[in-house]
Amino acid sequence: MSDLDLPLSAPVIPNARDAVRALRASQIREVANAGFGVADVLPFWFGESDRVTPQFIRDAAAAALARGDTFYTHNLGIAPLRDALSRYVSALHGDTPAANIAVTSAGVNALMLAAQLVVGAGDRVVAVTPLWPNLVEIPKILGASVETVALGYGANGWALDLDRLLAALTPGTKLLMINSPNNPTGWVMTRAEQQAVLDHCRRHGIWIVADEVYERLYYGDTDARTAPSFLDLASRDERLICVNSFSKAWLMTGWRLGWMVAPRDLMDDLGKLVEYNTSCAPAFVQQAGIAAVEQGEPYTRRLVADLRASRDHLAAALSALPGVDVKAPHGAMYLFFSLPGAQKSLDLCKALVREAGLGLAPGSAFGPEGEGFVRWCYACDPARLDQGVERLASYLRQHAAR
Repeated sequence: MSDLDLPLSAPVIPNARDAVRALRASQIREVANAGFGVADVLPFWFGESDRVTPQFIRDAAAAALARGDTFYTHNLGIAPLRDALSRYVSALHGDTPAANIAVTSAGVNALMLAAQLVVGAGDRVVAVTPLWPNLVEIPKILGASVETVALGYGANGWALDLDRLLAALTPGTKLLMINSPNNPTGWVMTRAEQQAVLDHCRRHGIWIVADEVYERLYYGDTDARTAPSFLDLASRDERLICVNSFSKAWLMTGWRLGWMVAPRDLMDDLGKLVEYNTSCAPAFVQQAGIAAVEQGEPYTRRLVADLRASRDHLAAALSALPGVDVKAPHGAMYLFFSLPGAQKSLDLCKALVREAGLGLAPGSAFGPEGEGFVRWCYACDPARLDQGVERLASYLRQHAAR
């Protein structure tokens, strides 16, 4: 029999592997897609400001491009940026050598690299939720299982059940992923909670990946430059990886530049992972990063003051609406609040786009623990916040009358 005589087999469907197909899609993007074609939508769904990156940072990048700074760099970042970050992090959290710092192509890339360093198929990961979905889904891409421990919501806003978290961190756990200040809730972990978790993880050999990209957006203490950090408590060469980003404190979301602080024993292997993921962050973007950390402190302090005022303004306005329960959190740039209809938050947010031209993020986008709430990013002009509150009030009045 010739090959021409062999029976034809059924076509094979070209699917991605099961772990990838099982990842949840972004419900925030789903709501944003529902806004296409809707005129005059006020978009508060994404986690970024309506302001452009400061001029001095853009100028640094433009100058780097003008002099031809467009070539590959060291996998872990150019030495001047790592040195600048060493000085910056040391000023906030104590001695942090450049040898413990790696530059990454965005904070989310740092989170993926951190997981790739320590997590493999079959490992057990614990995450505190509600949570930006990337942190929960990244370990699953690598074949790990993820158990969640939910924050509780009460009269004082969102809070951690520390005993429940410690009970979940069993000796067989490989990694804890924790985000504070938290997206979406704005919850901030206390120093005492961090110390208890750090001590527990040390006893059981559990890695901690701390997503601290919102650390500068902190309102709990007017004298503090940053939220409590695991870096304040841990040595630089234990099982702790702290991830940060240029996106929030310097409004560089589109630049895709981040960094991590990690044990120096990981750096050779981290360099290999960077090579196989992105090779390096763009050289001219790294030059912009140097300008941000060396010249940006006055800008960041003004930004935080503005965000605090916007938080208070929006929280007061929403509190005046019937059926809305909102608490002003101590960190980040969001209000995560409940309102009528939010028990089906995705449906509610799509209806708000269609009927009110108001773009909010559904609580269910941050896991089942977020259902019943919606997220509003307040990093924008207060006049736009007022417009949004007016549209929400009108929508609630119309639906209450039905």
